[in-house]
Order: sequence, then structure tokens, then C-alpha cells
Amino acid sequence: MRPDPRLTLARADLAASPLEGLVRAERYARPRRMQAAVPSAAIRREPRPDAEQLDQLLLGERFDVLEVRDGHAWGQAIRDGYVGHVAFGALAPEGPPPTHQVRAVLSYGFAEPSIKSRPTGPVSLNSLVTVTAREGRLALCDAGFWLPDVHLAPLGDFADDPAAVAEGHLGAAYLWGGREGCGLDCSGLVQQALLACGRACPRDSDLQQALGTAAGPANLRRGDLVFWKGHVAMLLDARRIIHANAHHMAVAIEDLSEAVERIRSSGGGEPLAFRRPLERGRPGGS
Repeated sequence: MRPDPRLTLARADLAASPLEGLVRAERYARPRRMQAAVPSAAIRREPRPDAEQLDQLLLGERFDVLEVRDGHAWGQAIRDGYVGHVAFGALAPEGPPPTHQVRAVLSYGFAEPSIKSRPTGPVSLNSLVTVTAREGRLALCDAGFWLPDVHLAPLGDFADDPAAVAEGHLGAAYLWGGREGCGLDCSGLVQQALLACGRACPRDSDLQQALGTAAGPANLRRGDLVFWKGHVAMLLDARRIIHANAHHMAVAIEDLSEAVERIRSSGGGEPLAFRRPLERGRPGGS
């Protein structure tokens, strides 16, 4: 079976050294670990600022850089394994291990320990930071700005309801390849909801279709996933879904039956599968 190019840091001319003997390339090199130094950075198909956005790095997320060309780093996101090109200026050398993640859908950082000082952001849910100091209700992070302490959670302190996390994004704009709190796509919403609950999740909907166990249409429950070709939604209950979609161009709630009929009538076909992501900590879970 050929490796998935979305998840394999390899081309015909260059591959990551851990892949030597597994994939064929003209040469192999050891990646350099870096991290996102800005609130969000596009992972693009090609090393151009106008190329298609495939995914996003959020603040503090690690990225293994194998090549820098035309102002872009070609490499692989550590959190979800996605391969692509990131503007090199959006990256910084890897810092100390993160101590906290952002638990608010959106937050702002401040240049000084005052909410009246110059803001940076917005900073999105699941961003990773190292807290180095605190003053009042603000925490200084390794990115060089102060975040509201109430918007941070120690690593390992996860939410417990992915559907509630998804609901927190209601009304956010639809953005192809997006994962940030103000703009994201269908699989980005599902990934963000599951990550916030401590569950690893791949980036694209076809990969997410392997999560957990099969769920039947007759016993659907909150947190289950429904898949169409190229699309995924999350169940809020047995009859309602929440999804980022190009029909509303936003994160919206719909009756499942109405969404099934609308997608069918627009040529999107029938649902392909219903899946139930396993709970964190269970063997074989997501």
C-alpha cells in the first residue's frame, strides 16, 4: 500500500530520515523541530502565499521542518501529522514543553499585564503555551504576551463533552482548511472538539471515518459523527447535528433529516457512515 502523501514527509527527491528504508527518495534528511509563533499559520499545498490552505498550525503547535524554500518551510505538523508548506516567518525554534492549552474558543493576548495594552490574536482553542509568570488574572506565555488565566487549562485538564465544544463555535465562519476559532471547516470543527477533550483526531473527514466504532442510525447519541463523501457532522442528540458547512458558510445546527435531504438533493449523496469516537483512555480509543 502506498503511503498517504498527506501524512508522509517524503517526495521523490527528499524524505525525512526516519523513513529511510520505507519510502524511496533521492536523499534523506533529519527534520528540525520548530513551533508556530503566531496565533495561526496556514499549512499550504505549495510554497506560495496564495496556494490552497490544507490545514492550520495553531500557536505553539510543533512542526518538523525538512526544507526551507521561497520563504516557506516544508514539513509535518506533529499534532495531526499533516504535511505541507508553512510561511517560515510564522515559525520559531522549539521552546520548552507547553504547560497549558487555551480552553476558550477565542482569546486575546496582551503586550503588558493589562487588558488595556496592545492586543494580539485572536488565539484559538487548543493553542499550546508555556506559562512563565503570572500577574493578577493574566499569565505570561512563551510567545511573549499575556493571556487571561481563565482562558487557560493545564495540560491534561480536558473538557468532557465534544458536542459542547463544537457548540461553542456556533456561528463561526466556514474556512476551507481552517481550525481556528473564528473560521474552520467540517473536519476542523470535529478535530478541535475532540482535541479539547483529550482525544487524538486526524485532519480530514475520510481519515476521521476510521475513528471509534460503528453507530447505527437507530441508536444515535450526542457526540456521534455522521459522514458524507467529503463531509462530517457531529450529533447534538439523535435528531440534530452541528457542522461547519459551505451551505451556511458557517458553523450551524440543523435537523439531521433536513441535512440528509438537502445534501442528497444537491448531489452529495447519502450518509456513508455513522461513527462513535471512543472515550479518552479506552483501549483503541481516538
